[in-house]
Amino acid sequence: EIKAAAAGKLNISDEDKGAYAEVFDGCIKDIFLKKIKVDKRRLDGRAFDEIRNISSEVSVLPRTHGSAVFTRGETQALAVTTLGSMSDKQIMDELEGDYKKRFMLHYNFPHFATGEVGFPRGPGRREIGHGYLAEKSIVPLLPPEEQFPYTVRVVSEILESNGSSSMASVCGSCLSLMDAGVPIRAMVAGIAMGIADMGDEKVLLVDIAGEEDHLGNMDLKIAGTKKGITAVQMDLKMESLDVETFRKALALSKEARCKIIDKMSEALPESRVKVSQFAPQIDSVKIKVDKIGALIGPGGKNIKGIIADTGCEVNVDDSGLVQLAADSVESINAAKQMIEYLVGDVEVGKIHMGKVIKTVNFGAFVQIYPGTEGLVHVSELAPQRVNLVTDVAQEGDQLLVKVLSVDDKGKIRLSRKEALRDLKISDESQYGK
Repeated sequence: EIKAAAAGKLNISDEDKGAYAEVFDGCIKDIFLKKIKVDKRRLDGRAFDEIRNISSEVSVLPRTHGSAVFTRGETQALAVTTLGSMSDKQIMDELEGDYKKRFMLHYNFPHFATGEVGFPRGPGRREIGHGYLAEKSIVPLLPPEEQFPYTVRVVSEILESNGSSSMASVCGSCLSLMDAGVPIRAMVAGIAMGIADMGDEKVLLVDIAGEEDHLGNMDLKIAGTKKGITAVQMDLKMESLDVETFRKALALSKEARCKIIDKMSEALPESRVKVSQFAPQIDSVKIKVDKIGALIGPGGKNIKGIIADTGCEVNVDDSGLVQLAADSVESINAAKQMIEYLVGDVEVGKIHMGKVIKTVNFGAFVQIYPGTEGLVHVSELAPQRVNLVTDVAQEGDQLLVKVLSVDDKGKIRLSRKEALRDLKISDESQYGK
């Protein structure tokens, strides 16, 4: 506004606007440097190592898996975390070959963040670069896939910006992940360092604002925990930076990060114990490699049947690890039971809900897995004496049975009497109640 008003009073012509802008910016830079050198203060009155006011809030969006708002001065980021199954990984098509990515952080910078009007378009080079920087800042702190088998996507929406919005995205994304129940190894924060070069003296500035980024000679973004650095990006407007000044900048950035993390901890000191009730429930089971074919079935018949019957997403890899994802724990448990039925191994002492496939005078043959059956002797059919097998078991009936033994020839002895006694029920109708 001052720049435009001065141009109007000076009657600057169109052909002189370029030169005027250069002179005006030079005057502002002189004021910027003079204030630092003489007043030992910055344009907004802060000390050289002073951080702008910080506020944080989590769970700001009720239906998302995790959310947080991080504000530092006039820069504000809204970060939203969404959890998905391992099948939701992003397929990256690179020159070296394809690979899958389980963590994504996307950065959006709408025009209104700086009070401008513009047509919203796809992300540009700046948005992509800031997103990658924030992503790399957080990746080292994510739990291993075995511990947390989720695909994670974070979107950072910049609501207002006056410098260092990428580092605000790091802070907001960290809180959002913790709010979503992602067990990150440590809290991470980011800070932007600047430098005012006055020829005979160089002054380091902590947490630079937008004008300081524009007028200063360096934009050094540093992200990390209280113990170390996870990402660094530096833009210089001067020929070089001496090692001692760089070391001092790193030391100042650590002090700033620790202060920021302490402020963030006031909103949420550690990751939530459980993921959101709206996030997919995920579990896994391990099966033998030679059982993978039995689980999948001809043309995928078996695994498709499990998905259709339970609504649970089922994925199996070459090592025999079966990943399960569903909206409810009940769906996952139902899928696990069906998988157990298809590929389970016979274990002595294990109780099964089996199907009677044949009755004979001396007992009943019960199928506990596809192609696996055992004999329940008439003396093991019930706690009381049984005169006729058909009084207790008919072909097609579901019976609870316990595996008593498996001989060298693979013959399996089962007992309904022992199963009912162990479960402390009188018949199958009470099972699960």
